[in-house]
Amino acid sequence: MPKVKHRHSRTRGKKRRTHYKAEPVTLAKCSQCGKLTPPHKICCYCGYYKKKQIIRIETAEDRKTRKDKKKKKS
Repeated sequence: MPKVKHRHSRTRGKKRRTHYKAEPVTLAKCSQCGKLTPPHKICCYCGYYKKKQIIRIETAEDRKTRKDKKKKKS
């Protein structure tokens, strides 16, 4: 493994790293529910992508009705 001949100072290293900045996350409006989500991703609130339902998001009401049905069966 090659070794460094001359060490760079802290300032020189920091000057080189000035372009590595954290950028704010870009968000787009969901076409179905209108909430902000990352672009080109399925909306985690409604489960839609490009006006098509991809996944079914279970709400608290859905869980409650499913539990009640399960209790009635047993």
